[in-house]
Amino acid sequence: MITRGVEAIPFAKRRRILERVRSFDAFDAENDPHGEHDCAILEAEGERILFKIDYFDRSVMVHSPDPADPAVTTRILTIMLASEY
Repeated sequence: MITRGVEAIPFAKRRRILERVRSFDAFDAENDPHGEHDCAILEAEGERILFKIDYFDRSVMVHSPDPADPAVTTRILTIMLASEY
């Protein structure tokens, strides 16, 4: 999912931002204090971008009882401007 702020970014710039999120692997203690690799902030195309992964049950109504089990988990990636958080 992307937020309204990201949606408002011109298409070509937004595409480059999304590619940076896809290829992001610079997790460290500053942006990933729990070592879960499910949230980070990065600079891309002059924007401060935050992305996070939430783990819901299959109905997407409540948190997953076991985020590591894909049989009971739906993962949702949200990409937003850091200012929207």
